[in-house]
Amino acid sequence: MNLIEKYYSKYPEEKLIKWFKQICFLEAASWLFLFTAMVWIRLEPEGLFAIIYISTIGSIHGLFFTLYLIFLPAIRKIYDWDDEDSIFALCGAFFPFATIWVDKKLARKNRNA
Repeated sequence: MNLIEKYYSKYPEEKLIKWFKQICFLEAASWLFLFTAMVWIRLEPEGLFAIIYISTIGSIHGLFFTLYLIFLPAIRKIYDWDDEDSIFALCGAFFPFATIWVDKKLARKNRNA
């Protein structure tokens, strides 16, 4: 954990929060595009554009998925999440559009007040 704290200490909390919110939205949006790519590849499995589209969108979604997971330890510290909140945020990465829920419900400073 020391390595993570050392890396993220270079950036102000506001910037990390802004990046996390953007990553949450982009991960959910990329899932929507990935869903359209999955439908397209089912309808046209031999189509070159469908294969290129699903490969490209899959890579982009994988990038945002990974960034979301990388940012979770820093965001956990900023919002002082307990283990239960952290598990919900971690599970949110694996369900469609759940990262938006994490951004709206868990990622708030005055959530307990």
